[in-house]
Amino acid sequence: MAKLPILSSKDVIRVLNYLSFEPAPKRGKGSHSAFIKKTGERTYLVIVPDRGEIPKGTLLSVIEQMGLTKIEFIKILRKL
Repeated sequence: MAKLPILSSKDVIRVLNYLSFEPAPKRGKGSHSAFIKKTGERTYLVIVPDRGEIPKGTLLSVIEQMGLTKIEFIKILRKL
């Protein structure tokens, strides 16, 4: 099974931009960024913590919020 690399929030946001996610409207102050993507059948809301290195468990949660598997996410990372 493919191993997740250590990523920063900037790396994850780069993937979100590649997948056509847009910044969600601001919801006040905080140390997280929100991104949204609407498809025909679903709306995806992804919350990314603003930090240098994202913990593995948090990264897995963010990948799940994107509607991707770990393998799909890694394939996209390799394209960028």
